[in-house]
This record gives sequence, structure tokens and C-alpha cells, in this order.
Amino acid sequence: MLSKVRTLGQHLSWWLLDYGYAFCRVIAGLMRRGGAEQFLSPGQPTAPSVLLIPGVYESWRFMRPLAADLHRHGHPVHVVRELGLNRGTIPAMAAAVAAHLRRHDLTGVVIVAHSKGGLIGKYAMVHHDRDRRICAMVAVNAPFAGSRYARWIPVASVRALRPTDAILAALSVDLDVNERITAVVSRFDPHIPRSAALPGAANAVLRTPGHFRVLSDPELSVVVRRALAGGRPDGGAVAGGTTSRQSGPQ
Repeated sequence: MLSKVRTLGQHLSWWLLDYGYAFCRVIAGLMRRGGAEQFLSPGQPTAPSVLLIPGVYESWRFMRPLAADLHRHGHPVHVVRELGLNRGTIPAMAAAVAAHLRRHDLTGVVIVAHSKGGLIGKYAMVHHDRDRRICAMVAVNAPFAGSRYARWIPVASVRALRPTDAILAALSVDLDVNERITAVVSRFDPHIPRSAALPGAANAVLRTPGHFRVLSDPELSVVVRRALAGGRPDGGAVAGGTTSRQSGPQ
């Protein structure tokens, strides 16, 4: 009984820290508008280019710490302004991503996505990328198997993330692109409980708890940069986290 109380208390503290982080990022985004252009031209550019896809009700500014880190390491970082706060359907947002890639003639791009952004990225890879402009994706806390909490939220853009959603079900059987995906999850995610490994992908589990706070985690930076370098993110422990590659459905 005592251990359960301690676990509950620990989870509650992680919730508070996670939402505190998210609140600070939203305020920072409101106070510091624009600025995406500064990430397009690093001093010593190195391939590949990165395209950010944030989660639902997040602008690209929510991922600014990660964008700044990738830019410091020489990667041009692109954002899709048409996504706005990412309240549209997964197919519509994926079409906007594909249109951005074509409009700017971007090739060899690695998507770095958070939460719903991972679903958008995979949809774009499956349905809009016949010429393989997207070479890989790193998806952070993406609900590939949905979230059981989504069904209780009376907002269409969130309810679309429930496990029984038809689009998520269809994406779950599209396995061919999974080998080009690195799926990163937190040790504890209050929004996506029981995160399942993505079959065929490189799956990484980080020590930092939380759905949002992981975006500024140095462990995540290591995983992302290893994927960008073309290394095997499933090659062993990553900054104290654990990684593996699932060979088939779980």
C-alpha cells in the first residue's frame, strides 16, 4: 500500500512538472514571435535538413529548444507555418507537410515530430512521398497506438487520437515505412499510457518522464542526432535510456 502511495505521488509530481514545462513553453512562444528563419542557415551546414512537426495545439515554437539544438549542430531546420496550432485532421496536415516539401524542393529530409506530429509524419511518408523526399523520421511520444484518454476529450482534433480511430488503425498496418522511423517514448507519459513499441522501427525509451518535458532533454538530443547521422539508434543504450528494434507486431 505504501509503495502504491509513493508511486502515485511520484506520478503526480511528474504530471505537475510536465504541465509546468508546457505552460512555460506556451508563454515563451507568445512572447517571442517569429524567428523560424534563423534556423534555416547554420554557420556550417551539415546534412540532412530537418522538418519539425509539433503536436496537437502546439505551434512550431513549442519545439524551439530542439530546433535551436539541431541548428547549433549544423542542421537546417524547417517549419510548416500552414500547420498553425495543428488542429486539423491528420490527412490535411500531412498534405500541408508534403506541399511544403514540394514548394521548397526539399529532399533527403528527416522529420522530427512530437506527439500527433508523428502520426502526421507517418501519414505523409505513406501517402504523399512517392519521390522519397522524406528519408526518415524521429517521432517523440507519438500515439501510434492511440491514447485511451482521447475518447473523453470533447474536441475533434484530440478525439481523433483514440485507439479505435480509423486513420490510426490504417496507419498501424502500414509497416513498410516503419524501418525509417525512430520512435522515442518517455519512461512515463501522462497523455499516452502504455506506449507500445512501433513494429519494425527503432524504439528508444528515455529516462525523463513526461509528454512535453522530454523535448528539451539532452538524452533526446543524442537520439535525434544519432538518427540524423545515419547511425543505428537501436545499437544499445542511449544516454542512460534503452533502445531496441521490434521485428514485428507486438
